[in-house]
Amino acid sequence: MILLALLPAAYVVGMFPSAAMVARAKGIDITSAGSGNPGASNVSRLLGWKWGLVVFALDAAKGALAAGGGWMLEGRGAGYLCVAAATLGHMFPVAHRFGTRRFAGGKGVATVGGAMFVLEPIVSSILLAVWFAISRLTKKASLASIGIIVLLPIGAALAGAPGREIGAMVALGALVMVKHTSNIKRLIRREELTLGKNH
Repeated sequence: MILLALLPAAYVVGMFPSAAMVARAKGIDITSAGSGNPGASNVSRLLGWKWGLVVFALDAAKGALAAGGGWMLEGRGAGYLCVAAATLGHMFPVAHRFGTRRFAGGKGVATVGGAMFVLEPIVSSILLAVWFAISRLTKKASLASIGIIVLLPIGAALAGAPGREIGAMVALGALVMVKHTSNIKRLIRREELTLGKNH
C-alpha cells in the first residue's frame, strides 16, 4: 500500500518544471527557444552555465528524492520503481499534455543521475567526472549524456551490483536513450547543438 502511494507521488515530483520556471523568470519560453528542450543543457545555452547548473541540481534533486524516499520506506527495489515514476513524470508530464511538442518534458539524464547518486554513489561520482570530461572535449552535452547512460550499468556490474538492479539501470537508460533519438540523429549528421551561451 505504501508503494502504491509512493509511485504517483514520485511521478508528481518528477513533473516539477525546473527548466521552465528558471527560464520563465528570465523572460524566456524554454519550449520555443534553443533546442526547445526543457533541460539543463538548453538553459545553459540560453542563459549561461550557472543557470544550467541550477536546473541540473533541481532535476537531480527530483531523482534523489524519489530514490531516497522509496528506498527508505520500502527498500531498494521500491527506490528504483520510484525513480522510474519520477523519470516518467519528468519526461512525460501529464500536466503538460504528456510531453507534446509545446509542453515537452525533459530527457531524464539529471533526474536519473540524481537518483543514482543515492543508489550507486561511487559509480555515479566517477560517471559525473566522465560526463564533464566528454562535454568539455566535445562541447556536446547529449554525447556526454549518452556515454554515461551506456556506462552506468557496466560500472554498476563491475562494482558488484545485483543483477536486478543492473536490469533496472538498463531499463532507465533505454528510456533516456529513446528521448535522445533526435540528438543521436543530429550527432550522426554533425548538426548537434553545442554547449555554451548562444546569445
